Amino acid sequence: MKKFILFIALSIFVLDFINGQITDYEKELRKKNKDSLSGWKINGLTSINFSQSSLINWAAGGQNNISANGLISFSANYLKNKNSWDNSLDIGYGMFIEGKENLRKTDDRIELFSKYGRKISKNLYMSSLLTFKTQMTPGYNYPNDSVLISDLMSPAYLYIAAGIDYKPVDFITAFVSPIAGKFTFVTNKTLANAGSFGVEPAIYDSFGNIITKGKNTRAEMGGYIRIALNKDITDNITLKTKLDLFSNYLHKPQNVDVDGEVLLSMKITKFITANFYAQIIYDDDVIIEVDSNNDGIIDKKGPRLQFKEIFGIGFSYKFDNKK
Repeated sequence: MKKFILFIALSIFVLDFINGQITDYEKELRKKNKDSLSGWKINGLTSINFSQSSLINWAAGGQNNISANGLISFSANYLKNKNSWDNSLDIGYGMFIEGKENLRKTDDRIELFSKYGRKISKNLYMSSLLTFKTQMTPGYNYPNDSVLISDLMSPAYLYIAAGIDYKPVDFITAFVSPIAGKFTFVTNKTLANAGSFGVEPAIYDSFGNIITKGKNTRAEMGGYIRIALNKDITDNITLKTKLDLFSNYLHKPQNVDVDGEVLLSMKITKFITANFYAQIIYDDDVIIEVDSNNDGIIDKKGPRLQFKEIFGIGFSYKFDNKK
């Protein structure tokens, strides 16, 4: 509980600091000549959501619980003449505690994205792209919080691609690359030795001693598609969605990796917003262990569809460079 209270206090401090920095940044933008921002579209959202339930002698049952989720979503896109440059940073983190259980993580993600294109015809750009994804803190196989299944830079994913970018309007983009590189990093030694996230596992002798350590990286070559939309549906509702598809040409190309996200932000008041976030993932190299009988014994394992959904109402701040 002390850790959770510290997390909430730290979250409020960070949000207040970010909002202060953003406000100062906006003031500076407005002082600049309009020509200096010509072609740029800058916007972002910071929010933190809390929920709490307390039950005493509640006949219908249930447990006390507290949860908190924080979100930072920032984009800076440039479109002028024949040049197009899209940049974004998305950070999400959430924690949850129920009853007498230990604190659990519900969200943990960092994604940095950059894409530059040069116009070659109407709505078409020759582009290059870089995407980096990872997490911040260790993840465990709950309810067993002694089994580590992920960590900082374990995994981390780096995509580097070149191809054609189609932009029919300024809020929709479809990028197609026939030649792209996907690099998986697992820096945690335990996870690398176990062969987590598709890296080559360690080789052991008959006594269980490591002969060859597990690899920390894995490189794949294949085709890549990224479709994204970032649109203000109304003055109070913003929709941001993206879909990444990758096919490894050299290993089961028919098993396409899928990573799709949706963020819907609905402004209630100036500083109160409802946020809905959902993510769906399928990666043929990520093995999921399942206890289908709930008897404490893992009886199935293999690649599976992963889904995450987060909904919250809380404090938020949205900004852009519109005058």
